[in-house]
Amino acid sequence: MPPLLDIRGLHTEFRTSAGVVRAVDGMSYSVQAGETVAIVGESGSGKSVGAMSILRLIPDPPGRITAGEVLFDGQDLLKLSEEQMRQLRGSQIGMIFQEPMTSLNPVLTIGRQITETLEQHRGATPAAARERALALLGLVGIADAPRRLKQYPHQLSGGMRQRIMIAIALACEPKLIIADEPTTALDVTIQAQILELMKELTQRLNIALVVITHNLGIVARYATRVNVMYAGRIVESGSAAAIYHDPRHPYTIALLRSVPRLDRPRQARLDPVEGQPPDLTRLDGGCAFRPRCRFATDACATARPVLAQAGIEQGHWAACFNSGSLSTTDQAA
Repeated sequence: MPPLLDIRGLHTEFRTSAGVVRAVDGMSYSVQAGETVAIVGESGSGKSVGAMSILRLIPDPPGRITAGEVLFDGQDLLKLSEEQMRQLRGSQIGMIFQEPMTSLNPVLTIGRQITETLEQHRGATPAAARERALALLGLVGIADAPRRLKQYPHQLSGGMRQRIMIAIALACEPKLIIADEPTTALDVTIQAQILELMKELTQRLNIALVVITHNLGIVARYATRVNVMYAGRIVESGSAAAIYHDPRHPYTIALLRSVPRLDRPRQARLDPVEGQPPDLTRLDGGCAFRPRCRFATDACATARPVLAQAGIEQGHWAACFNSGSLSTTDQAA
């Protein structure tokens, strides 16, 4: 069965006074209908730029998609007109942005922001759109929906605003939702509620979900497959179980070792990822992670490794010359 979303060799760059920033440098991955896929990496790794490239929301200038294909339901989004993309955004592909307070319009009521999408993409009458908006608020767990529709974003808590963003994304029953750091601005308890809500709704409605995050805890519980990004490239890809139990790229291992774990002594110190993310205007021909890697060899300075089969599970890929020699001790140390 062909994937719902199939990204092939996507390149996105930004022209700056310091040089050309290759924010997305040959990214490829796919998402099946109803599947949850996570994109994981530090800030600056290219996660959000990759998501904005799918929807062609890269500002030009300074940004530009220079190569690749973004196949959604069989059609290449990069070849569509701007009008066709406007019709597709919100109707076929929903987006949940990182900070709802800056994504929601502060001068429009919650009700208007939901009904506007329905009227534009579904041709709904105001009355029908309002009924759908009430149902959506109930779907995302917001009580007293008639009163909430009349309120403005600043009158709601952070968790409720994020629920509104989910309701807007679901309004037109899209096939795919892209969630860009959907829980960053929320406290831990509300994060769990929002993530459980997203998991339940996407499974119930058979909606594919791409979750962009730096939080590996989210990956463990909610994602089917995981793509780990570094310096604009996917450096490891596989099922969530394979990524957690048998990581095969030093960057993935470093990310996992930097996360607090309940099976470690309480006094144990976290092991942060050493060094700083690279300057994307000054990358050389070697592995971008080489300066921060404790497993680097001379070969890592001469070429950038490509994704290749790693580990014992089919579909587990890593872009590392030493992926086959990383031991369980290395991964757990």
